[in-house]
Amino acid sequence: MSSDDTRTTVGKTFFYQGEGHTHPLFCIAPGIPCQNAREQASELMGYVRDLTIDGLMDNKPQLLWASHYLSALAKALMDDAELGMMR
Repeated sequence: MSSDDTRTTVGKTFFYQGEGHTHPLFCIAPGIPCQNAREQASELMGYVRDLTIDGLMDNKPQLLWASHYLSALAKALMDDAELGMMR
């Protein structure tokens, strides 16, 4: 089994949006070191928090939508990193 330093994302996590969920809006690329993917996901979740608070406080729904998509990207990164860690 490979060490934590060499484990990478597998590139199998997709984010679907809209009716039917037939075309992915984005996916995670394979080969990203899992630790880097986790760090990026953590950073994105900080932005999600900030956008959510600002969107609610300033009554700006567009910020809430941005936070929704960023949180989906962060989740996809984490999910794909977990798949990579299980290899």
